[in-house]
Amino acid sequence: MDDKDVIKVIRKAMPAVVSVAIAKKLEDLEREIPKEMYPFLPTGPDGRKHLNVPDGMVDKRGMVEIGGGSGCIVDPNGLILTNKHVIEDSNAEYTVILNDNRRFNAKVLTRDPVNDVAILKIEASGLPALKLGDATELELGQTVVAIGNALGLFKNTVSKGIVSGLSRSITAQADPTAPLQEMRGLIQTDAAINPGNSGGPLVDKDGCVVGVNSAIVAGAQSIGFAIPINAARRDLEDLKKYGRIRRPLLGLRYVMIDDNLKEKMGLTASYGALIVRESEHDSGVVPGSPADKAGIREKDIVLELNAQKLDREHPIQDFLENLNVGDVIKLSILREGQPMSVNVTLEERK
Repeated sequence: MDDKDVIKVIRKAMPAVVSVAIAKKLEDLEREIPKEMYPFLPTGPDGRKHLNVPDGMVDKRGMVEIGGGSGCIVDPNGLILTNKHVIEDSNAEYTVILNDNRRFNAKVLTRDPVNDVAILKIEASGLPALKLGDATELELGQTVVAIGNALGLFKNTVSKGIVSGLSRSITAQADPTAPLQEMRGLIQTDAAINPGNSGGPLVDKDGCVVGVNSAIVAGAQSIGFAIPINAARRDLEDLKKYGRIRRPLLGLRYVMIDDNLKEKMGLTASYGALIVRESEHDSGVVPGSPADKAGIREKDIVLELNAQKLDREHPIQDFLENLNVGDVIKLSILREGQPMSVNVTLEERK
């Protein structure tokens, strides 16, 4: 795209890009203070330790704005697409700030249990909404534009880049205290993505959303990641049809096998998913799950799912993303060196 094309795309997309402000009660924030921080905090008239927050930052209800992210309007009646990690805190309040500076209280409709996407709802209508593209049609080198609220400070920040990679897998962490999350199938781009851009759209030359800006690599330059819009499209369809996100549950904990793991553990297969527990407190097969009902056991090796080979590049979760609640799948299993097959009916993840 030349400059005129980029400007045209920005003008088309910008009205539908929003900021998401996060606020919590000051008293809740003070209860969350780690004990090791107490010696460094001032003591109030009541003899308790308090955060040193300027009065101007606390509103009449005792709420303090603690962060922000980005999002985009995907339905004229107020549906907002953003990242799950932006609105992770169930005790926080979220405010959507439109491009024209109107502010709306936001209700969290869904948080995707697998992908880092979430959907908010504001009470408004006739809003400018972005069309959803198709991330499966992206090609390496294709020009894309990222729009968002960079660093939570610089509203309507725009960066241009290319699609640098497809189907990337990373392990991400929203903050140092958050659990690690494996993210797969990502779009890699060199368009600048910064904290605060999270949840903003990655758009193509037609101004259609092809990804949701999500992650960066700490210490690296020009390496950002976006969640393909196809995952969010499915969430939106579920929401409109069922009022919630429906994801299929199999109920297995596993590690993917390669030649190194085969040699290390003396396994009889060099590929597949080895069913193992993650800790002494859980089970490799979730009790009561479809896998449990089908008789799958720990130490079984799942070689194929619906006749498709499982390996490190094609784990079970990737196949589940394209399946639905109620689907019957056929698993080819190796148990104590003996091949067998089982049919499993997928249930809804709670």
